[in-house]
Amino acid sequence: MADGDQRTLPVRNPRTGAIDFALPVASAAQVREKAARLREGQKAWGARPLAERIAVMQRWLGEVAKRANDIAQADAVDTGGCHTSYLQGFITMGNIGGWIEDAQAALDAASYDGPSKAVPSVAVQTQFVPYPLVSVIGPWNAPMMLVLLDAIPALFAGCAVLIKPSEVTPRWVTPLFETVAAVPELAAVFDYVQGDGETGRAMIDAADLVCFTGSVPTGRKIAVQCAERLIPCYLELGGKDPVIVTQTADLDRATTAVLRGAVHANGMVCFSIERIYVAEAIHDAFVAMLVEKAQKVRLNSDDPRAGHLHPFTFAPQAKIVEAHIADAVAKGATVLTGGKVEEIGGGLYMRPTVLTGVNHAMTIMRDETFGPMLPVMPFRTVEEAIALANDTEFGLTASVIAGDEAEGLAIARQVNAGSVFVQDTFLTFAKNRTVGSNAFGASGVGGGARTGPEAILRYVRRKALLTQHGAVADIQNDHHLGKPGGN
Repeated sequence: MADGDQRTLPVRNPRTGAIDFALPVASAAQVREKAARLREGQKAWGARPLAERIAVMQRWLGEVAKRANDIAQADAVDTGGCHTSYLQGFITMGNIGGWIEDAQAALDAASYDGPSKAVPSVAVQTQFVPYPLVSVIGPWNAPMMLVLLDAIPALFAGCAVLIKPSEVTPRWVTPLFETVAAVPELAAVFDYVQGDGETGRAMIDAADLVCFTGSVPTGRKIAVQCAERLIPCYLELGGKDPVIVTQTADLDRATTAVLRGAVHANGMVCFSIERIYVAEAIHDAFVAMLVEKAQKVRLNSDDPRAGHLHPFTFAPQAKIVEAHIADAVAKGATVLTGGKVEEIGGGLYMRPTVLTGVNHAMTIMRDETFGPMLPVMPFRTVEEAIALANDTEFGLTASVIAGDEAEGLAIARQVNAGSVFVQDTFLTFAKNRTVGSNAFGASGVGGGARTGPEAILRYVRRKALLTQHGAVADIQNDHHLGKPGGN
């Protein structure tokens, strides 16, 4: 296909509703061409000592620092002015800088160089072999952060990386890759393509390992395609994250934490609070205080940097949220605040929406909503609350707010989620550079931690080199093998 004939997709501006960007769709041939170039570059990149890769990434960090504001502004245009977007340049710097400090120690901790504990005459060494090409397919929420969460450790590991931003939020790649272009060694192994699902399928065909963040239906398709090629994939597929608020909890603390956990970034975060279980004895008081606080939350329609809630990044998501609310109301729920999509200046907004009278027969308590929803359901016993929290196909994160830490931890240990936040919500960033976790159920596929120092191990194969320092076994005299003292 000639360049002039390249297919394009219209991209909507979430604040204005206008189509203001034409997305060039990379063909399968173009994906293969880029993949081949990256594979060639990876040979030298993977052969470099880690210290040399770190030095290159240190130079990239300097280039990102120069363009941090431009990167953040592009991400904000993509999302509609999410507060976190304006921090993306600095979040990226923290991501790179963290791996500069942690990569060597993480690999050292997973390696071995010494005698075999089973056969002492054999010396064992670990070699880390990076996957040559990693394809990272990104979501439309937190678009840059979630792509780089996978891409950056893969680069430190010695892989080449090809990324595809969501076709809904593609603008951020331009300023980011201007920083990449300033570091030729990195540009040889790090590139992007734009496009839709067809482009994504071509990326999977070209890759040795795939990372994807997005919906369960799309994740299933990717898992099948990777299985057909027998290549690994790491999938983070959203959540329906619960919070349990016990009778002994401090109401002011609990309502503040729950409100932020549910509506930050307009609730369009995979670890947003989407189900709220409150002890029956404090339910009414909790709801009254939550409503009061929810009514004070501002939209950012007049100033993207001043308000709290930005518009729906992906316009069809507003319809999904409306459908969840309508289903709940039809089945007996009551909307106490919000609940309506407001079109302001072409953007689609919704205020924090508190619902009561909800139950698990309602879609809003079972399917991922991805909006500023606060459905509150009472429970009688802690055992009931735990059962409700675990009644889901998802298991990404959860929260427990109790009278004290000991009570909260006792409950947290029984909740099926990869991370459980105690005495707060939305603590997932605290894991970074500290510890990894594995999601439960449909929230995560592929194993291996996505965060924490061990995340780098996703992108390498551990190879054992075994050297015999003693006599070799003789087939004529090997009946003693396997016996105590046998060689």
